[in-house]
Amino acid sequence: MAQISVNNLTFGYEESLNYVFENVTFTIDTDWKLGFIGRNGKGKSTFLKLLSGEYEFSGSIHTTARFDYFPYEVSESQRELAIADFMEALKPGCEQWKVICELEKLSESAEILYRPYGTLSPGERTKALLAVLFSDENDFLLIDEPTNHLDKEAREIVKKYLAAKKGFILVSHDRDLLDACTDHCLVLNRNSIEVQQGNFSSWWENKQRKDQFAIAENKKHRKEIQKLNEAAAKVSGWADKNEHTKIGFDPIKEHDRCLSTRSYIGAKTKKMQSRVKQMENRIGREIEEKEGLLQDIESPKDLKLFSLAYHKKTLVNVKDYSVTYAGMENPVFTGVSFAVEQGERIALSGENGSGKTTLIKMILRKCNSSKENITVCEEGVCDVASGLMISYVGQEIRGLKGDIATYCKAHDLDKSLFCSLLRQLDFERNQFSQNIENYSDGQKKKVLLATSLLTPAHLYIWDEPLNYIDVFSRIQLENLILEYKPTILFVEHDIKFCEKVATKVVSL
Repeated sequence: MAQISVNNLTFGYEESLNYVFENVTFTIDTDWKLGFIGRNGKGKSTFLKLLSGEYEFSGSIHTTARFDYFPYEVSESQRELAIADFMEALKPGCEQWKVICELEKLSESAEILYRPYGTLSPGERTKALLAVLFSDENDFLLIDEPTNHLDKEAREIVKKYLAAKKGFILVSHDRDLLDACTDHCLVLNRNSIEVQQGNFSSWWENKQRKDQFAIAENKKHRKEIQKLNEAAAKVSGWADKNEHTKIGFDPIKEHDRCLSTRSYIGAKTKKMQSRVKQMENRIGREIEEKEGLLQDIESPKDLKLFSLAYHKKTLVNVKDYSVTYAGMENPVFTGVSFAVEQGERIALSGENGSGKTTLIKMILRKCNSSKENITVCEEGVCDVASGLMISYVGQEIRGLKGDIATYCKAHDLDKSLFCSLLRQLDFERNQFSQNIENYSDGQKKKVLLATSLLTPAHLYIWDEPLNYIDVFSRIQLENLILEYKPTILFVEHDIKFCEKVATKVVSL
């Protein structure tokens, strides 16, 4: 077991005015299974790349550990080759027999090592690259969101696989995965970094308790400051009033006073002023104790949804439906039957390649919401209500570019409303002056989700909307859907999200 000591780490991108990390110090063990938690854009992937030595920084990172990073970058030329042909380039010293042993633990055949990489499914690619990654037990592994785009079965396999390993940092927003695979949490708070023993649920429970205590303490300090201010103002008023009586008096009305009384009044005033000074010092101490109490509080704002009511109950009707792509012998799926009725929240479930995205594209095509030109052979019924307005979020985040103003104009969005919604999803104001292509993957996905939320619709269709999205924003979206109860058809592999949100599951 070795340690990784981070001391006074400071790093910022050249194009940014703010630091990603500033004077950060903490220590972790390479024997731990660390879940890395934080908001989108807070610097999780950046920190992994700093450990990998990709960026220059000030401060120091001391360790004897050797790092390896997932996902590996696979070039276009390598996509035409079998993984067995280029695994040595991905991980120098990688031995094929060890990779095959790891594939067995992932319930996968060694045969995928000898097929062109580009022909493998997302699940097969992830398993193959994880097998390469874990083929050397001496490395400390930096694993960045390994379950994106994986179906439920593949996620379960990867979850069990990682749970049996140790010595890694796992960046993930999947609460179920973090609970199963980690024994420590490395957390990027709003203004601090903390290391805590336990999995995500234990950290989340501790955080909620800590936040409630901080809010209660803040409230107590505010009340105390208010009381002290009022008392100080009252005593100060008495002191001023008393001071004004030092000079001049009416000998008839104030027969008990004489010139020597001035010194007594002066001493009394001085005593009152000293009391005011003591109160001001106490106020200062209370303010000092209050400062920082709320610096790491997460208080996700409530989001709004502009859903429309439709004059009919059934919006989409699918019966004994089958789709086959042109040039293919076998259909993508066959005999699918279900209906989407107003108020329902339907989760499409199935393995990668079972046709979930294809079915969504066909529904979009029926109401002219899809610009994709695909040639297919259909059998059965897939009817969409006339005049139905659909708001769609797809899997793809590539291609987003330009500034916010240009994006809003292209999508007919009110810029102030759009920026306000992004602020509620934890965007900083300075990010609105940056181009979207410079955003993190999670922030790009939030741009797409914000676009969908601001688009009035009868039906919302979301294809894996939570990929790259942080835990806090996932909870925001859960609360939004449960409050507004929109009609929604979605594909999502986050188990906890589906359990909370879905009213019906359709399996392909």
